[in-house]
Amino acid sequence: MKALAPRSAIALAVSLASAAQFSPALAQTGPALALEEVVVTARRRSENLQDVPIAVTALSGDALRLRGATDISELAQMIPSVTLEPSRATSTTLTAFIRGVGQQDPLAGFEQGVALYLDDVYIARPQAALLDIYDVERVEVLRGPQGTLYGRNAVGGAIKYVTRRLSDEFDVRLKASYGSYDQMDLVGTVSAPVSDTFRVGATVASLTRDGYGKNLTTGDEHYDKDLFAWRASAEWLPSDDWLVRIAYDKLNDKTNPVAGFRPFPGAVSGVPVLDNPYDTTAGASESVSTAGINGNNEIDAEGLMLSVDWNLNATTTLRSISAWREDYTESVIDFDGLAVMDFDAPVIYDNEQFSQEFQLLYNADRWNVVTGFYYLDATASNDFDVVLGQLGPVTAYTGGTVDTEAWSVFADATYRLTDALSLSLGGRYTEDKRSADIFRAAYLGFGSPFLGNDSAIFLGATSDYEASKTYTDFSPRVNLSYALNDDTTVYASYSQGWKAGSFDPRGANFATPEVERGFDPETLDSMELGYKTTWMDGRAVTNIAVFYSDYQDMQIPGSVGTDSDGDGINDGFVGTVTNAAEAEISGIELEGNMLLGQGFSLQLALSFLDAEIKDWQVNGVDVSDQRAVQNTPEEMAYVGFTYTTGLAEGDVTANLNWSYKGDITQFEAPVAVIDQESYDVLNASIVWLSADEQWLFGVHGKNLTDELIKTAGYCFGSGGCPSTLGLEDNTSVFYAPPRTVTATVEYRF
Repeated sequence: MKALAPRSAIALAVSLASAAQFSPALAQTGPALALEEVVVTARRRSENLQDVPIAVTALSGDALRLRGATDISELAQMIPSVTLEPSRATSTTLTAFIRGVGQQDPLAGFEQGVALYLDDVYIARPQAALLDIYDVERVEVLRGPQGTLYGRNAVGGAIKYVTRRLSDEFDVRLKASYGSYDQMDLVGTVSAPVSDTFRVGATVASLTRDGYGKNLTTGDEHYDKDLFAWRASAEWLPSDDWLVRIAYDKLNDKTNPVAGFRPFPGAVSGVPVLDNPYDTTAGASESVSTAGINGNNEIDAEGLMLSVDWNLNATTTLRSISAWREDYTESVIDFDGLAVMDFDAPVIYDNEQFSQEFQLLYNADRWNVVTGFYYLDATASNDFDVVLGQLGPVTAYTGGTVDTEAWSVFADATYRLTDALSLSLGGRYTEDKRSADIFRAAYLGFGSPFLGNDSAIFLGATSDYEASKTYTDFSPRVNLSYALNDDTTVYASYSQGWKAGSFDPRGANFATPEVERGFDPETLDSMELGYKTTWMDGRAVTNIAVFYSDYQDMQIPGSVGTDSDGDGINDGFVGTVTNAAEAEISGIELEGNMLLGQGFSLQLALSFLDAEIKDWQVNGVDVSDQRAVQNTPEEMAYVGFTYTTGLAEGDVTANLNWSYKGDITQFEAPVAVIDQESYDVLNASIVWLSADEQWLFGVHGKNLTDELIKTAGYCFGSGGCPSTLGLEDNTSVFYAPPRTVTATVEYRF
């Protein structure tokens, strides 16, 4: 039978729960204990984390397993300047921000500001991108613009999710978890060598949970989870110079629709404010308003990846990464959160992408070079009705398809000028072509013909156009690093991030013809100073980064209600994408890990950000003093304590960690009722690993003080919203999970 891991893996937990590095913590170096090296591939080559002159955090899969992490949103508690949340009214659509840069609109035409990679494959759309943590080797989070090393341009940063390589021995892993709200997670993994050169493996995961609340109208669970996913892979190593990997993954999410909590009673229906913020009275899933999708709320996503590494010689490697992905979503959005049909939306997202990347990597003497070519062909489409059931009823239909065909060439070269001083120069040339096909119209009836209501009466089109535009850019990068000694590195860098412009599918070109021209690209210039040191004879690590970013033409999408007949009641809506002229974002980030004694360690992460919009013109008026950078708290802190000791022919590891985040503005226009004030979260875990490393038992408590935390919201009612839509005062708030406790058992052989 195969053991859980090398024996030193139990010490992994000693530095886990840190925002500095998650990997084996203790190494026996002579008579003294020291933190082990953390190896990352942030620069497309294996390096000690402390030698990488960029702001990067690495978290191992074993570390995340030992702290009971369920999905990548939990990383934001531990990593400076990072916000990761489920998008409003969804469970697995990702909203990601790093250092004040991101994108939370999931519609076609809007690309994310933070790039997410699954085994080096860029995931172009946010649907199904809130990845659950299983079958993972490590997660790397790079802060600041990325473009000269990774496949796709990334303005704010990149998240790299790396799955486990297949074992050269027969390996079976079985894991079961049971927790609060009848959480039941089952994960099974198997890998086996078919021959000396060929291996196969697969992982199956069933992740379910009852809701944190109830839907008082339908009787369904609310904030539940019902997800099934699997992954199959194979590796072929015909010689020492070749590695071929192929992987296929598939996900099906049948989680119930999520509706926000209404802080105000229904203005017409009089429905009172509910006592439990996790409950809802939303009835759209059983209403005629969503009959076009049969009230369905489901996501199907799948992907296929083929990577080939060929070592041409001892110094040069040629790499090819080919990938195809698609996802299809039917979603029920109940903006009003009521049983009445006041403001409902059946939504369909249909996305597909193909990408091809070639890399040439050279590593010899004083040179490290990465050069590459990247190609992306992606189609993103959405169809949705906005059904205003108490006005007519009136339905506003929006159908939009945005195609992206992009290619780029990039290079990044590092030259060691001396044994201590290294200079890196990089650049990327990109050509992005966006093509849009948009149609919007108003109908009388509960729904449009596009979503099944053939009896709807056409009232008029508000938008009907096709357009395309090509954007080009060259983005440079410069980095100078100096090793003060074997334990300390300082660096200074300049990098530029860029994201192409596009088209807003909600724009009304009949009223505003300029929407056919699309919105402009955005550019971010970032300067960073860094300090990385290992001290106390290898028992402590401290990493500090100070940065300043000049953010130009930042893309800010939104939508507001419109009054088509002048009766004073909004009966439609329109997109409001703007390019805010300038924002400045600066900050300091600190990550630390200290071994205080045998089996006892302290982990620390801090960030302090100053994010300010400096110029935002609306109809010739600068409104920047009324705006804020969204999803970017000014301060963040994380402190973790971990202790490991022998117990009952095994080892027990206990961890207690506390995280804090400052005030968060959900959108650029502050609205107190949906914005989140500063909060903190307390978590604890205790894990026992048997001496033969085959059995693991763990108990994980999260949000132990039961904090009520806002993650998103809709604002189409009172309380300071920019506009209204519907008659029921439609403001709603979405919340993070309450207190939960989960027990886990794992067996490997």
